[in-house]
Amino acid sequence: MKGRMAVLDHMGGAEAAALLVDGVLDDLLIDGDGPRPGTIYRAIADRPVKGQGGIFLRTPDGSAFLRQVRGVSPGQSLLVQVTGHAEPGKAIPVTQKLLFKSRYAIVTPGAPGLNVARGIRDEARRDALLELAHEAMEGADFGLILRSASATAEAGEIAEDIRAMVDLAHTVLTDEGAGAEVLTEGDAPHALAWRDWEVDMVYRAPGGFEALDVLDQVESLRSARAPLAGGGAFYVEPTRALVAVDVNTGGDASPAAALKANMGCARALPRQLRLRGLGGQITLDLAPMAKKDRRQFENALRAAFRADPVDTVLVGWTPLGHYELQRKRDRLPLEERLP
Repeated sequence: MKGRMAVLDHMGGAEAAALLVDGVLDDLLIDGDGPRPGTIYRAIADRPVKGQGGIFLRTPDGSAFLRQVRGVSPGQSLLVQVTGHAEPGKAIPVTQKLLFKSRYAIVTPGAPGLNVARGIRDEARRDALLELAHEAMEGADFGLILRSASATAEAGEIAEDIRAMVDLAHTVLTDEGAGAEVLTEGDAPHALAWRDWEVDMVYRAPGGFEALDVLDQVESLRSARAPLAGGGAFYVEPTRALVAVDVNTGGDASPAAALKANMGCARALPRQLRLRGLGGQITLDLAPMAKKDRRQFENALRAAFRADPVDTVLVGWTPLGHYELQRKRDRLPLEERLP
């Protein structure tokens, strides 16, 4: 089965979507019980956190935490958007920088200007899209980003998408209600798949996960072990504090074994983290390699995460020779969603 296919189904009673690339599971979205990223609240300021520059907020879904905020008094109403999933026992992470995102357009009320995704390199197409954006945004005091999917879309579809997001932004920003309230919910997995995945086909028939081997591939993720070519492997093990990744060369005793295993891990790691729904602090315990090989490893890691949809910061090396990442928690850990 060649090509990119989105499979829309359910898992454990929850809405789910799987992305298959040449039959191999490349991404997996499963709905959770808490607020989805992208949800917008009218929240009520509760109590500031001294020394951290943040404040707790009251929302209909429980306590939220807003970082780096000034001039907000307890009892004040403000608009915030969920940025990720809350860890157990912690507040919902939110921001005041609202984004209204669809398949072709992102409306940015706090960042004026019209922009086209850098992935669209054809100058004639960029000019045409900017002209379309100016027409569709006429009279709107918001910023706009046209996404990569607009490169091949029909002008009418793009314009309709822009206007829908502008109308939604206007409705939310002119809200005059009082008290904590959900103003708009974040997208569920099926909507996210339509919005964010570029695919050649969509499989919607019930039982698609079983028919297309998705369930078996998900089941394999219960193991911490991720095999590498040549007999090596790396192990992805979440703890309460961080996600530990341990790289082993297996039975390969050649001089280049460590570098080969580390490079294989660099290329495969984004997919493994994505499928397992893991984020936060990630520490790589690599196979021992010469310091002169570190630059080659870093370049491979940077290239791999550049194509990953989840925001990840490559922090760098520790004194003990580990490599650290900081990854956004924009999806739930898979182990919490499996029956």
